[in-house]
Amino acid sequence: MSDLFDEYPMLIFALESLLALFLLVFIVVWTSSGKKKATRAKSAERSQQQKPQ
Repeated sequence: MSDLFDEYPMLIFALESLLALFLLVFIVVWTSSGKKKATRAKSAERSQQQKPQ
């Protein structure tokens, strides 16, 4: 494995940047899905409060 990095020294930077990109996308998807769930829960509460009237 170290021979591979000796032959292609920029490979480590490419792997690191791909990992950083993956983490960025994961964090954005994770946080946006949480916001959608919270919005759904609030709208469900509102609809349940309006039904008994």
